Amino acid sequence: MSIADTLVDAPVGGAHTHADPQSASAAGFVPDASRAERTASFDLDAFPVPRGREEEWRFTPVRKLAGLFDLGEQLQPGHLLVQADLPADVSTATITSAEAQALGILPPQDRAAAVAAAVDDALLIDIPADSEPEKPIRLRLEGAGETVHGHIVIRAGRHSRATVVLEHTGSARYTQLVSVVTDDGSNLTVVSSQRWNNDAVHLAQHDALVGRDATYKHVSVTLGGDVVRINANVRYAGPGGDATLLGVYFADAGQHLEHRSFIDHNTPHCKSRVTYKGALQGESARTVWVGDVLIRKEAEGTDTYELNRNLVLTDGARADSVPNLEIETGEIAGAGHASATGRFDDLQLFYLQSRGIPEDQAKRLVVRGFFAEIIRHIPLADLRDEVTAAIEDELAATEYAAPTQITPSTASKEN
Repeated sequence: MSIADTLVDAPVGGAHTHADPQSASAAGFVPDASRAERTASFDLDAFPVPRGREEEWRFTPVRKLAGLFDLGEQLQPGHLLVQADLPADVSTATITSAEAQALGILPPQDRAAAVAAAVDDALLIDIPADSEPEKPIRLRLEGAGETVHGHIVIRAGRHSRATVVLEHTGSARYTQLVSVVTDDGSNLTVVSSQRWNNDAVHLAQHDALVGRDATYKHVSVTLGGDVVRINANVRYAGPGGDATLLGVYFADAGQHLEHRSFIDHNTPHCKSRVTYKGALQGESARTVWVGDVLIRKEAEGTDTYELNRNLVLTDGARADSVPNLEIETGEIAGAGHASATGRFDDLQLFYLQSRGIPEDQAKRLVVRGFFAEIIRHIPLADLRDEVTAAIEDELAATEYAAPTQITPSTASKEN
């Protein structure tokens, strides 16, 4: 017997603990020499309020994030409405921040995540050892225009196999920490879909501690929101861990969609793959991808690769792509990265049109093919269809997919 629609209208981000904000100095700063030197702490005071000059915030429109870097003194804190569809052998519970930390979760790496971690009513999703739920664990989180701070903890037991889907809709100003702990030999897929309204702001850190011989996959799909910034981070708890981070994003005029990843190879003989693809259209559409991979001295036998591709469909859009790779040992299986940002391939369009496909359909087919590599990794057929349809809707709203209008010259007109 399955437990369906559990936690309907339950709050995510309830009672708050409070801390005094730490103001940032106006003086200059020295960037960290290594990604390993970045602060990671559950102490909110360890992170100054971002001003936009910091390396980890220099691409982000910090001016739009007022109120998200402090817990505040709200008597009635904001919340999201949650619908949970849970298999029978998966349980949920509300735990304190201290209880969440005791599970071995990774500490926050920026102030927004530290704010979310300080909320004292984290939602724990517990997948028992050796279980293989018959359907995905699905949480639908809907905002109602409030400022919300929330923490979700996912624990995958030893040798379990499961998929968790987080669907974000509505409108909110939301700081979020998703903490994943996968025990040895487990296989967990987490899909996070950002289908927010146009005025939403979402700052998230999605962390995973990957156990020995465990497999972890994180898929991020971002198609809505005013400012959305998702950090996906991985660290290994033992040899043999395998992590894959995938992302799809489509930015419209005025949107800022930012994705960051950090793979911390701290253990020997682990593997990671990072692939993000984005498209942009419209004046001032902006995307950012920053991929960091650190191979520590003790991480011999590491196999890693990261890739980012961006397709700029119209004038006025901008994509920033920054791959970073630090290697502290020469004893590795392989390491590399690649990044490219460009416009539509006219040769592909010509080929399709030469086969009798109308121009507008040909353009949509090319964009769909561009994203297909990532979308096929989404485990739910209905969600794959929704994402594909949403991309089609994005294309329909722009002149990009319209047939090219050719005006004949005066010289070619017949008398």
